[in-house]
Amino acid sequence: MSKTFFITTAIDYTNSPPHIGHAYEKVLADVIARYHRLKGESVFFLTGVDQHGQKVQQSAAKAGVAPAEFVKGLTQQFKDLWKKLDVKYDEWAETISLRHKKVVQGMLQRLFDEGQIYKDKQSGYYSVRQEQFLTDKERGPDGEFGPEWGQVEFREEENYYFKLSRHKEWLLRYLDNHKDAVIPDFRQTELRNAVERIGGDLCISRPKTRLDWGIELPFDKDFVTYVWFDALTNYISFADYDPAASTFNLQPSAFRDRWPALQIIGKDILVPAHGIYWLIMLHAVGFPDEAIPQLLVHGWWNISGTKMSKSLGNVVDPSILADKYSVEAVRYYLMSDIATGRDADFSEERLIERYNADLANNLGNLLNRTLNMAVRYRDGLVKQAGGDSPLAAQVVDLVRSYNAAMTAHEIHAGLEKIGGFVTACNTYIEMAAPWKLAKDPARAEALDHTLFALAESLRVIAILVSPILPKAAHGILYQLNWSNDYALSDAKWGGLPSKHQLGNPVPLFPRIETST
Repeated sequence: MSKTFFITTAIDYTNSPPHIGHAYEKVLADVIARYHRLKGESVFFLTGVDQHGQKVQQSAAKAGVAPAEFVKGLTQQFKDLWKKLDVKYDEWAETISLRHKKVVQGMLQRLFDEGQIYKDKQSGYYSVRQEQFLTDKERGPDGEFGPEWGQVEFREEENYYFKLSRHKEWLLRYLDNHKDAVIPDFRQTELRNAVERIGGDLCISRPKTRLDWGIELPFDKDFVTYVWFDALTNYISFADYDPAASTFNLQPSAFRDRWPALQIIGKDILVPAHGIYWLIMLHAVGFPDEAIPQLLVHGWWNISGTKMSKSLGNVVDPSILADKYSVEAVRYYLMSDIATGRDADFSEERLIERYNADLANNLGNLLNRTLNMAVRYRDGLVKQAGGDSPLAAQVVDLVRSYNAAMTAHEIHAGLEKIGGFVTACNTYIEMAAPWKLAKDPARAEALDHTLFALAESLRVIAILVSPILPKAAHGILYQLNWSNDYALSDAKWGGLPSKHQLGNPVPLFPRIETST
């Protein structure tokens, strides 16, 4: 049985509504999943929401509702947005589910039984935002805790601790032996530097006296699980992981077929959550090195170089953008205007500019011109004539470079290759001048050759663009009167029959007009 490609994203924290950063991450994962499906692979795409934690409990209390009711409303907002943005996941994770609770408690009990969890009293400075105790290593050069920790207060309480530091040397060896454990590579360097600084263990509980919105520790009913230990486990709990299995090889075949995953996360949760806590958690419960997930770390969408934040009032609502400009416009902008792993500045003006230039003026223009000329000069019937078109050789190079970019998760680079070929097709129209060929009966074969080559080029373009713009790809193929059942292997020259009746032209990417 072939291995399933498993892709998962960081689950979204239900303490505030979704923003453009959430949308980027989910669309990126959806594009990668669609690309692998296009290749004919079995795909398991998991996403969902993290619903526990102190901040949720505090926000619910402030809103005057129970935490369960509070997260229910926000959870629906996320699900509605992914449906609107055409994000097709295979499994939905919610950390309040019994399925998830069983896995979290099973892992905790195992670690406790093995002596990897102990109880201790701690006093020190506590970050309310990050929900963790801080050490002097978290202080800045000025001796103060930085703004990334939010409100910091002094606390003293008894809790349970996971022996994180026991696994420090293993994690260093793992990173040294797996140079692509984290993508891009500079994030792996960042992670390794952070691992070198590991000095203590991880507090994995909160007393119910101050937090009762969480998963209860299986070995002490007076405590709930620290939100990160809870949330991170979703990646396996919703993929059929069995905490009762004594070794990885005894896991259900459904889980072993999917795992390990490609996990897409934001740069802010690489250290320490995913890069340290999560990888060590998996190692501690018996995951072999070859079953440790790969982390694809993306950057942030900023506004004028500043991180989006509710307090600054600069958060962008992707649902409003989709309603205003179309889902395809939003998906295209998010995938084309940022290099995976890097930061980018969000600009509504840039969204309009990219859409009008790349989709309306370039791809949309190619589609409209080709079909209109085919209808005007040949009643929509294109016929293969003459030798190979110069566009045929370009398709070979296009598919090769497109696959290289998409395999490397460089979606923007894949779109650049497609865009360059679309431009070449439009240039080909100007050079061939079908409107001149149509006036000369002696040039009938040259006209057929040109129109057929353009229609065949559009078919290939539609297939390649389908992971990013699924609805637009369907629209192109519909106008080409071509089957919507296709695979990446169909993106090669020679797919159209020697005589093929095209459909009627309909503007697919109407320009976005602005008042200025």
